Amino acid sequence: MQRGDTKQSVTLGFLAGYVDTLGFIGLFGLFTAHVTGNFVLLGRAMARPAQDIWLKLLVFPVFVLAVALARLLILRWERAGSRQLRNSFLLQTLLMAGSVASAWVGAPIEAPEAPLTLLTGMLCAAAMAVQNAYGKLLLGKVAATTVMTGNVTQLVIDLVDTLRGDAEARARLKKLVWPVVAFAVGCISGALAFMQAGFNGLLLPCALLLWLACTAAD
Repeated sequence: MQRGDTKQSVTLGFLAGYVDTLGFIGLFGLFTAHVTGNFVLLGRAMARPAQDIWLKLLVFPVFVLAVALARLLILRWERAGSRQLRNSFLLQTLLMAGSVASAWVGAPIEAPEAPLTLLTGMLCAAAMAVQNAYGKLLLGKVAATTVMTGNVTQLVIDLVDTLRGDAEARARLKKLVWPVVAFAVGCISGALAFMQAGFNGLLLPCALLLWLACTAAD
């Protein structure tokens, strides 16, 4: 993995763990970086109905629409010769900043069914959906940064094969280990940030995304 790829994968892995944890704590158990966990929560809500069911229900179509929007915009930027990755970072920044603004206006976030709570969750999920989309479309050589299950599975496989003397496995191991570590550090940091600053903690991901946009090669 090249130096630029490492910078992006580590930063985005940290960002995903940070946002997912902060959102989970602040938005009544909502997973914003991926939809798999929300499927489980929806199943639980069918067995034990709760007020936060609407937040989980609305996030899925928002996530899908945001991925579709990101795909269409990336195609448009490609045709126009625009810098696709930089613009994707800026789009994610805009959505994340919208989530912060919604949380500010709706503070204190105490009712899962409140309109501004729903809007905060949907904008945050949309921002992370964009990261999922450009990760697939533009960062194919970089390890997945939003969902770590596959990375951890491959990491263990490659660790075993590295111990068996497989040089290719060792190269893959180096590629995967840093995003996983960064995601874990992001999870801890997101929890601490919410405890200290609430939704203001989402300003850090905004700053990181702006930095990535400024340093993006394309």
